[in-house]
Amino acid sequence: MRSTADAPPGVASDPFVHPALFYRDDQEYLDGTVPFVREGLTAGEPVAVAVPGERLRLIRDALGADAERVRLLDMREAGRNPGRIIPGVLRAFADARPAGHRVRIIGEPIWAGRSASEYPACVQHEALINAAFQGRTATILCPYDTVRLPAHVVEDARATHPTVIAGGSRRGRPSGSYAPDTAVARYNEPLPLVADAMTFPFTDDSLPAARYAATDEGRRLGLTGVALEDLALATAELTTNSVLHGGGSGVLRVWGEDGRVLCEVRDRGRFTDPLAGRRPASRDQRGGRGLLMVNLLADLVRVHTGDEGTTIRCWFSG
Repeated sequence: MRSTADAPPGVASDPFVHPALFYRDDQEYLDGTVPFVREGLTAGEPVAVAVPGERLRLIRDALGADAERVRLLDMREAGRNPGRIIPGVLRAFADARPAGHRVRIIGEPIWAGRSASEYPACVQHEALINAAFQGRTATILCPYDTVRLPAHVVEDARATHPTVIAGGSRRGRPSGSYAPDTAVARYNEPLPLVADAMTFPFTDDSLPAARYAATDEGRRLGLTGVALEDLALATAELTTNSVLHGGGSGVLRVWGEDGRVLCEVRDRGRFTDPLAGRRPASRDQRGGRGLLMVNLLADLVRVHTGDEGTTIRCWFSG
């Protein structure tokens, strides 16, 4: 049976539940998460916990032997790119279970220390969970540290979650500022040009040359091995998508920043599907995997789309 904390406002017929848990200390964190996990186990629901490593240890220790019945993931690794969390963590877990069987997940994608570059992608991820799981039989609880996180992060959580649970309480309350589409649009932020980046305009005829140019520049900037291969694959996918869907041409740029290599592609296309690249590929799907692959390869992916075109920027660590 769904508790009051599970009931989102205005969508009583939707089986998907997505509350934010606001906590101030370790005890409030455990009080909000451990009973949530145990209630799921008692109900026979598959349970996953994807939170930062230090929080994962708290939950695992509190669960004791029950932890063996839970899928445990360090979100610092599994979700370092927010764009991969829906397809690679949440949907990967939910889709492996029979349709109509409720799954229960704790996901904490935003923690103190997330960079300014990562944060907009985190908010968009939290907002898009609602569309990605609409009609799905699932409950996803998202904890927020209200002491260590800035006030605007907590306010954004109210916009991306239909229900909020205050620290020390088991009962959810409707969020008066729930507006996930508005949150996605607000963080559709322009990505300014980098003046000293290696720049390569491309068309259909120069796709291989664009990939080689990105690989050469990535190698010069210090990428090796798998990271360099990931850069090459991401470049190939993004430039091909530009030719097919972005007006037939685009501009590739590669540069170094803060010890990482960044790659971006700009074209004249415009995204109309906010969930592009966040849906798992079906077994019989042909095409449409490009941005999904990029999300699974890169450390971070940011997208800006508007009337003048689309920019996709990716971060890679050596």
